[in-house]
Amino acid sequence: MLYIIIGVLLVLSVLLISVYNRFVKNRNLVKDGWSNIDVALKKRYDLIPNLVETAKGYAAHEKDTFEKVVQARNAAMAVPSGDINNQIKAENQLQQTLRSLFALGEAYPDLKANTNFLQLQEKLNEIEENLERSRRYYNGTVRENNTYGESFPGVIFAGVFNYTHFDYFESTEDERQNVKVDFSS
Repeated sequence: MLYIIIGVLLVLSVLLISVYNRFVKNRNLVKDGWSNIDVALKKRYDLIPNLVETAKGYAAHEKDTFEKVVQARNAAMAVPSGDINNQIKAENQLQQTLRSLFALGEAYPDLKANTNFLQLQEKLNEIEENLERSRRYYNGTVRENNTYGESFPGVIFAGVFNYTHFDYFESTEDERQNVKVDFSS
């Protein structure tokens, strides 16, 4: 009887250790995925002021667009680095305002032909492509983390092992719409 109790305790111990290690692994993979996004976001933050200043010279009366881009950038930078879910929301807002900035480039032929603006836009496109790859990886790790934490046996131990549910990095409904820029004002 003693061997059976010891055997059951041993099996339960191995199960608990396995579940705990899987929670840790999944959380670390999500954090790793986010750190890849974070690096690209910092590069984008550094590039945005240069884009805005270059565009201002050609479309100075579009002050509202420039202010929105700068405000969205500052809001995204202000989110604490460990707050992934709020960072995603701020980044979605920044992405929307950047689309408006590039729509200006289409409306102003001189700006569209400016070498500096084109180089900055190309650099931003490279960063965006890197972000897209990083987002895919991040979303895959989030899917794995969330699925394990919400399914058996993870759901049983989620509270005990401080399971964290992470949000996907998704496009908002506004980002799925075409950008509308009004030049009549």
